[in-house]
Amino acid sequence: MAVVSSDVVENMSAGVHTGSGPVVSVEDVELRFSGVTALSGVSFDVHDDELFAIIGPNGAGKTSIFNVLSGVYRPQVGSVTFRGESILGRKPHKIAGLGMARTFQNIELFENLNVVDNLMLGRHHHVGYGWPSAVAWLGRARAAEVRNRRRCEEIIDFLEIEAYRQLPVGLLPYGVQKRIELGRALAMEPALLLLDEPVAGMNGEETEDMARFILDIKAELHIPMILVEHDMGLVMDLADRVLAMDFGRPLVTGTPAEVQAHPEVIRAYLGTADDTPDEEPSA
Repeated sequence: MAVVSSDVVENMSAGVHTGSGPVVSVEDVELRFSGVTALSGVSFDVHDDELFAIIGPNGAGKTSIFNVLSGVYRPQVGSVTFRGESILGRKPHKIAGLGMARTFQNIELFENLNVVDNLMLGRHHHVGYGWPSAVAWLGRARAAEVRNRRRCEEIIDFLEIEAYRQLPVGLLPYGVQKRIELGRALAMEPALLLLDEPVAGMNGEETEDMARFILDIKAELHIPMILVEHDMGLVMDLADRVLAMDFGRPLVTGTPAEVQAHPEVIRAYLGTADDTPDEEPSA
């Protein structure tokens, strides 16, 4: 990782939760769509400095959990608290304003804007001035612009994307774009970071780079994270605790070793002899 000063690290981790309880707490959440149960009995807590992973086959409910956390879906049953406040029923932008940032499996960048401008979009909660100041370009607006751009430059250094800073992101390699999306989330100075399949579609080298940056975020910035990922090797190497899901219901929560060895997880991922159809009797 690029050498980053202690002042830069302090700036980039300014929004980190410092309370005594969990950063986020999900209790007995149930989510239904027209009679179809997407989530049932989902409960977990995420604490300071923790990298919490959610795994499961396709359709297990992983993305539904992220959509509940970020306010896209509202569950019919259960509670969700973030930094000690209930966030059920709050709009996504309000939850983001409380300090929850999210990356997306499918890249959601503005391809015609350069790297700096894409990262600046993550600073919209930190603008702090209205349109009259912006139009007149008064001292307050000018000072805020300088401060926000400085913070984005710190993130560019942290993620080692200096060489691309003035290029349109649509021209950049896929792995670099994924890094920029991570940088935009960091620009929000989040108290919690949701990572939705951060290495999906990456080659081996790009995956190793992203894993390194995720570990740097944990070790240097102390931002708690929830990771959804299909790469089990990555999950088991990085996560402190893992929640395994199947068909919308939790199977087990524990350390990576505990989850890997759990019979329900083995059955959900690999099947067992009991799941194998009986052979047709020979004629």
